[in-house]
Amino acid sequence: MKLLYLGNRLSKHGFNKTTIETLGLHLEQEGFGVYYASNKKSFLFRMLDMMWSVVLYRKQVSYILIDTYSTKAFWYAFFCSQLARLLNIKYIPILHGGDLPNRLKNNPKSCRMVFGNAYQNVAPSGYLKQAFESAEFTNVIHIPNSIEIDKYEFKTRAELTPKLLWVRAFASIYNPEMAVKVLQQLQEKYPSATLTMVGPDKDGSLQTTKAFAESVEVAVNFTGQLAKEDWWQLASEHDIFINTTHFDNTPISVMEAMALGLPVVSTNVGGIPYLLADKENALLVSDNDVSKMTDAICSLLEDQQKASDLTLNARHFIEQMDWNVVKEEWKRVLS
Repeated sequence: MKLLYLGNRLSKHGFNKTTIETLGLHLEQEGFGVYYASNKKSFLFRMLDMMWSVVLYRKQVSYILIDTYSTKAFWYAFFCSQLARLLNIKYIPILHGGDLPNRLKNNPKSCRMVFGNAYQNVAPSGYLKQAFESAEFTNVIHIPNSIEIDKYEFKTRAELTPKLLWVRAFASIYNPEMAVKVLQQLQEKYPSATLTMVGPDKDGSLQTTKAFAESVEVAVNFTGQLAKEDWWQLASEHDIFINTTHFDNTPISVMEAMALGLPVVSTNVGGIPYLLADKENALLVSDNDVSKMTDAICSLLEDQQKASDLTLNARHFIEQMDWNVVKEEWKRVLS
């Protein structure tokens, strides 16, 4: 069976790999033939390349997979899905945008055209599945994001230190400045506390965050984008993972932190409570609540057994998202 996979395949331009470059490869390894679009850096050229690929491969593919986001990239899904309808090709949106529920409310007609006519909508989180079902979409199934668990070496930390790690693209929706504010507060109690922030710039937030850190005289280690293997190594040198996002679905970086044995402290937004259970496998705080996140970090440093229990529970939980388990769900959808 052959597939066309549409998404932002932009790692060669310095951006993080997205699902198109991970799930696509996994599907190839399972015997599917996969065509891809697009690696064009320009938004307009990327859209045109995607639409041309729909036309080019229309007689060769059984399904079109479309990575679907809540912001500007939503329009890739809109135009490509409508072209697929015109050409009578089954398409499957893969729902990534943590703010997609607001898209459903604000653009009901265009969303109905995209999602209502899909062969299936794949929700990587129970959060988005519930949101779409509440909007009366009946063609929604849950297939979680996956990782290859054997690649992640779980590190048991005998003694937790205030070394914080943040891994995400620098974008306003991920609220990177909050991480700096948390470090600033944490250093009042733990002067030796450090913060490393890993990820490429997406909307100018990297420079904004650097400027903010300088303005409050807080030293932060900004690494830029790193290959997965490099930030996994960096993770072994840090003790607490923080996730500061305003909107989210099921972030891979958080899943990876859980697999690596880093205790996670996150904002409780979007799909996060469907991935993380407060006081069971992570600690959750309200959106943009700097003081509560700082307090949560301090509680881990003051209760090492609590931190150890959280990380063990997180590792056990994330093992159910191993690709060897999740691939069976994809085979059923594409059979």
